[in-house]
Amino acid sequence: MNRTTRLFLRRLASGSLVASACAIGFASTGQTQVLGPLVQVTGADPFTSCTKDNVHQQETTFGSFLYPNTSIEPWVAVDPTDPSRLLVGHQQDRWSDGGARSDIDALSNDGGATWTNAIPPNPPGVTECTGGKDARASDPWTAFANDGTALFLSLVLDPAKPTTPFGARHSGVLVSRSADHGATWGSPVALITNNSPHVLNDKTSMTADPTENGLVYAAWDQLSVFPPSDAGAAVLAQNEGIPIARELLNSKAGASAVCVPFTKPPCKGGAPFFKFNFTGPSLLAISADNGVTWRSPAAIYSPGTNAQTIDNLVQVTPNGNVYDFFTAINAPTPGALNIGYVWSANKGIGWSPPTFVTDIQVAGVVSPDSGQPLRDASILFAVSANPVNGAIYLTWQDDRFTATTCTTPTGTIPIDGIAFAQSLDGGATWSTPVQINKTPANATNPCREQAFIPAVVATGDGKSVVVTYYDFRNDTNTPAGFEGTDYFAIFCLTASDCSNPANWGNEQKLTEASFNILDAPVARGHFLGDYMGLAASGPTTVYPVFGIPTGQNTTAEFTRKISGLP
Repeated sequence: MNRTTRLFLRRLASGSLVASACAIGFASTGQTQVLGPLVQVTGADPFTSCTKDNVHQQETTFGSFLYPNTSIEPWVAVDPTDPSRLLVGHQQDRWSDGGARSDIDALSNDGGATWTNAIPPNPPGVTECTGGKDARASDPWTAFANDGTALFLSLVLDPAKPTTPFGARHSGVLVSRSADHGATWGSPVALITNNSPHVLNDKTSMTADPTENGLVYAAWDQLSVFPPSDAGAAVLAQNEGIPIARELLNSKAGASAVCVPFTKPPCKGGAPFFKFNFTGPSLLAISADNGVTWRSPAAIYSPGTNAQTIDNLVQVTPNGNVYDFFTAINAPTPGALNIGYVWSANKGIGWSPPTFVTDIQVAGVVSPDSGQPLRDASILFAVSANPVNGAIYLTWQDDRFTATTCTTPTGTIPIDGIAFAQSLDGGATWSTPVQINKTPANATNPCREQAFIPAVVATGDGKSVVVTYYDFRNDTNTPAGFEGTDYFAIFCLTASDCSNPANWGNEQKLTEASFNILDAPVARGHFLGDYMGLAASGPTTVYPVFGIPTGQNTTAEFTRKISGLP
C-alpha cells in the first residue's frame, strides 16, 4: 500500500472524507433532500493470488499493463421486491489495453450502508480468475427482474494482438443469474460466442422489463470485418469498441482509413495505416423467463457498410413500449455522430425504422492543467424513462454550448459540458439540447469548466430527474500535479420544464474531497469508466455509484444515498 493510499484511507476512516447525513433544500419547492454519508462499495482486490490468466505472459506478448487494486466502471441495480437491496457490477483489475481480470459484484442489503464483496468473487465462471474460460471481461451490467431475480451481464474476450483486426481472437456475451437476490449465482449462460478474430462484440447492456415479469433484454453492438481476407496483417490492434469507434469516426469516408495511434483529442484526417470494410449492427437477445433461457441474438438495426452503433441501451416506458437507444457512427450519413433509437410495440418481436434524436458535438476531455488525455464518455450517452408518465430523458457530453476553448501544453480543444434533451410523447418529438451542468466559468483556466461522464435517472414517483457528472471546478493544481476532480448531482422537478436549464438546480457535490484525476489508471487515457451507475430506489431515493482514485493507479467505487427527493 503506497503512501497516497494510506493517507486516503486514513482520512476516510477519520470521517474527513465521509459526511454525516445532511439535509439539502430543493430550491423551487422548499422541500428537503437528505444526502447520506459517502460509503465505499468495493473491497480488497480478490485476484492477488490468481495465476490462471498468466499476467506476465499477457504483458510480454501484448505489451499490456495490468493495474491491480482497481475497480472500474460501476453499474447499479435496485431490487424491486426490496428497495434496500442494491447490486453493483464493476471491472476488477483493469488492463491498459482493454478489459479487466473479471467483472465482479458487490451486494448491499441495507440501503448501501454496508457492502458484501464475496471471496471468491461473484459471479463465478466469467473469466479464468473466476473459473471461466476467457482471460478478460468488460462492460459489467446488473439488473433485477420484477420478482427479484438478479442478473449480471459481462462482455468477455481473449486478446490476440497484433495480428487480428480488433485485437481479440474471441469475444462473447455472458449472463449470470441468481434466484436468491444476488446471494448466490449459477454458471453463466453464453448469449453469443464468436471465435473469429474478424468479429468483436462490444458495449453490452441489460434491462429487465418493469411492465412484464420474465422479460429481459440484452443489447450490444457487433463489429465485423468483411470479407475476412480484407483484414490482412496490419490491424487496429484494440480489443474494445470505444477507441475503435473513435478512430473509425475520425477516418475518411468509405473504407476506413484509421488514424494511428489513438489520441485525445481524436486524430482527424491522419494518414491511413489500414483499410477495411466493416459493419456494426445493434444486436438484441431476449429472455422470457428472467434469464433462464434466451432467444438467439438478432440484429434490430443495421446502419450499413462502414457504419456502426455503440452504447445500445434499452428502456421500457409504462405503456410497455421497448426502445433501444444507440450512438450511430457514420449514420445516417458518412461522418455523422448521432443519438438514435428504434422501438417495438410488441416486446421486441418487430422494430421500427431508426429515428435520430440529435447529433453529438464532442471534443473529449483532458486534464485541466497538464492536458493529459482522459478516457471519458464522449460519443456515449445515458438515458432514463420516467416510470410514471413515460417521458424519456437523454444526457451526454457536448461542446456546442460555448465558444470558450481549453488550452493546455498538449493543445487547444472545445469545452465539453453536460447536454440534456427530453421527449414527452414517446420519442415523437424532442426538446432542443441544453447545457445543464452548473460548472462555473473560470477565466483563469477555462479547462476547469469541462464536465464529463453523465448519468441520468428518474425517481420512482416520476417527480424528479437526477443527473450526475464529474468536473474540475475545484482544481487549483496545488500541489503541482494534483488536478482536482469532483463528482456532482443536479436535479429537476418534472412538474417544471426540464428542457429549460433554469429549472435544473440544487447541485450537490457528492465527493467529500477533491481527488487527483491523474491517479486514475491509464487505459487509453486516465480511466474511471465509460459510464457510472445511478438508480432509483422506491419513490424518492436514488443511489449514484461512482469511481474515485484512492492512490496512484488504484481506484474504488463509492455511493452516497440521496433521499427525500420531491
